[in-house]
Amino acid sequence: MRQRNTEKNQHRASKRGKESVSKAADGGKEASKAPKNELQSGILHRIRRFVLILFIIYVTIPFLICLFPVLLAKVVYLNNLRAPFFVDLQRPSELLLNHTVNFYLSPEDGVSVGIWHTVPDSRWQEAHGKDQSWYEAALTDNNPVIIYLHGNGGTRAVGHRVELIKVLSAAGFHVLALDYRGFADSTGDTSEEGMTKDSAFLYEWVKAHSKNSPVCLWGHSLGTGVATNAAKMLQEKGTLVNAVILEAPYTNIREEGASHPFGQLYRIFPGFEYFFLDTMAINNIVFPNDKNIESMSSPLLILHAEDDHVVPFEHGTKLYNIAQNSHTLRGKVKFVSFSATLGYRHNNIYKDSRLPQIVREFLSSVV
Repeated sequence: MRQRNTEKNQHRASKRGKESVSKAADGGKEASKAPKNELQSGILHRIRRFVLILFIIYVTIPFLICLFPVLLAKVVYLNNLRAPFFVDLQRPSELLLNHTVNFYLSPEDGVSVGIWHTVPDSRWQEAHGKDQSWYEAALTDNNPVIIYLHGNGGTRAVGHRVELIKVLSAAGFHVLALDYRGFADSTGDTSEEGMTKDSAFLYEWVKAHSKNSPVCLWGHSLGTGVATNAAKMLQEKGTLVNAVILEAPYTNIREEGASHPFGQLYRIFPGFEYFFLDTMAINNIVFPNDKNIESMSSPLLILHAEDDHVVPFEHGTKLYNIAQNSHTLRGKVKFVSFSATLGYRHNNIYKDSRLPQIVREFLSSVV
């Protein structure tokens, strides 16, 4: 009897021991899970906080723009973004533009604009060591002259702009690349009216120095609006621009604002038109390519890549249709599209090997 009781007691003690060990093991597991749970909780907290901050910024921007309309002008022009950095604009040779001179003109009192003049490649040896007066005289050599009007942000030294200058120079054209007032090393306050005046002034200056050489305004992106503005301004003064080339053009800045990647972020925002599109009008930012083309008489070439991610391809086709239906441009407009398979997007049409011939044929047919 005693033996049985002893065995029962031993069995109970053994069972209690196992239960204690099991509880201790479970406690250890729970203890090890605790730091993991705290870590996961900390990460989720940071993510929520980050998302909240983004949301606050997203909601705040429209109200800031409404209160301070000048902020939107800064976003449209991006003239304070002076990329590429650490480039001496007075020494274009550092970018392998060896037959290029840097100089400045004053379209009006208190304004100075920086300009590069690159002569055709065929004259690069002659150009070595020459001063500005030689370059001015070179404009009379009967080679076509292209005035390049770049888009927003950066300077005339931005990569794709420099590469286009090289392509056009190699094709036998003079190229004058302008930085509008308030951009790069140019002085003055940036505005649509000011950019237009700068471009029209440069066209008149080139015509005065080039005698019978044909002169063409070439605008890219935002610069397309500058080009048609300048062509219309000069036409109203009695000067017909020899030719206009629009690369990646938009219909007008209001429609481009709605289709631009930045605009797409806010299309669902209540009052999008009021906060953004109406504010551009308040800043006198219009760039009406569509309206300008309706009354322009200068021969027109439109270049647009189908995969343009900044200015939708449809903007280019719409402008072409407007030009075709214009009594002043009918028969004087050409549209060249570039397949999406080429991957040129917004800035890289210069890479197309056909471009020099396209431009040469267009200018020879209209001048």
